[in-house]
Amino acid sequence: MTDVPGIELNSGATIPQLGFGVFQIEQSQTAETVAKALEIGYRHIDTAQMYGNEAEVGEAIRSSGIGRDELFVTTKCNNSNHGRLDSQKALDESLQKLGLDYVDLYLIHWPLPGKDLYVDTWRGFEEAVKDGKTKSIGVSNFQDHHLERLFSETETVPAVNQIELHPHMQQLAMRSFDERHGIATEAWSPIGQGKGVIDEPAIEGIAKKHDKTGAQVTLRWHIQLGNIVFPKSVTPSRIQENFDIFDFELNDEEMSAIGELERAERIGPDPDQFDR
Repeated sequence: MTDVPGIELNSGATIPQLGFGVFQIEQSQTAETVAKALEIGYRHIDTAQMYGNEAEVGEAIRSSGIGRDELFVTTKCNNSNHGRLDSQKALDESLQKLGLDYVDLYLIHWPLPGKDLYVDTWRGFEEAVKDGKTKSIGVSNFQDHHLERLFSETETVPAVNQIELHPHMQQLAMRSFDERHGIATEAWSPIGQGKGVIDEPAIEGIAKKHDKTGAQVTLRWHIQLGNIVFPKSVTPSRIQENFDIFDFELNDEEMSAIGELERAERIGPDPDQFDR
């Protein structure tokens, strides 16, 4: 089985750099799809309360027979569950659905600046760590000013910041900020949700050279940058394909060519404007 590199978080935990995401996977397909990913060798599963498929993720984990200490499971606090107590109650519900005693990583899904509850939510997260319900805590879609407020008003630096990140939205400043503060950067939509990234001539040319697909080249680019990625697919062949990215390496010229594809184009919402 392929050894997936691990990244040590500031919490002391180690997260597999390649994981499997379940965003927009239907409940009816989730258990079978996650089971296939685990069979292939994925040991990092990224879900969320918002996705509505935590129970099915848990079903796949239980049926896999894989030891709990071999798995890294992430879930995220739903936007309706902000607040110190509400976020903890939501985690209890997630643990029940997943059938787990703890998750490895619990994230605030969005900062929701208009609601102005993310600091209070974070305090609830800190208590959840003390209660043993999560090993690490982090954030998703946070900008530098959101993080700086957490630094100044709470005790714990997030272990992870999960942000939209792909060759058309490379987030250089945000990645640099995270690195300076010991925060690991995770990339959601790492291949741009099929919206033109892997069809870029530069990526297609690199893929042909390595006898790989555009998706594999893009995921490999992330790995070499040090990003954590968790591509999603329901197609078994693509789940396998996304896992087969450790038998080749991009050279400096190829990395630079992909770096030149930056457009600062978001697929998802602007975290400073999104409040739903």
